Amino acid sequence: MESYNRDQPRAQQRLTFVLVHGSWADARFWGDIASALRRNGHVVYTPEYAGHGEDSNKNVTHAMITKSVVDFITKLDLRDIILVGHSFGGTVVQKAAEQVSARIKRLVFWDAFVLKDGESVVDEVPPQTRQGFEQLRASSKDDTIMLPFPLFRALFVNTAALDVAKWIYASVSPEPAKPLFEKLNLKAFYALPTPKSYLYFYQDNVLPQGEGYGWNPHMSTRLVCSG
Repeated sequence: MESYNRDQPRAQQRLTFVLVHGSWADARFWGDIASALRRNGHVVYTPEYAGHGEDSNKNVTHAMITKSVVDFITKLDLRDIILVGHSFGGTVVQKAAEQVSARIKRLVFWDAFVLKDGESVVDEVPPQTRQGFEQLRASSKDDTIMLPFPLFRALFVNTAALDVAKWIYASVSPEPAKPLFEKLNLKAFYALPTPKSYLYFYQDNVLPQGEGYGWNPHMSTRLVCSG
């Protein structure tokens, strides 16, 4: 019988990751993370979805965004994947999983929205934030939301130096508003037996923690009873 030395490191399993970014971002968001995963021997894909990146058409729906990710996975015939969603990307992962659950090894939500059945993203933000989104949406010419720099910095890059925050903001484009306000049917998601994990970075203050909002435990505990 082969003996095993507990002090001897085990060979790391080679995994396949599909990383789905959030709002006011594109696939470049994953640059450093994807590089680190690849250096550790993993396979990493960072699909771009409708209305973001090089797609200048902002007249998109949540279903169109989800289809972008589903089509990416199926066209490349990816299987046994770790499907990761960040922020708004969590809602995309929820809907995509309903369609390609057989291809998923595990779902991972990183500081991501885990919506309840029938909810929209704006249902899970404080009233003042929702009001701000509605005002910015109404003032746009193409039904988008462009965050002013002070708000973007406070929400998304609050720990970054000012010059870094300005550099990031320079690449930000307006976010399609419609998908943020759409209420999603998630009955199929909550019936999935797919393993699910939640990754919480406590310095992420996009949402206030507690008082009925926030990533953890408000969002994360919703996965406990979902399969």
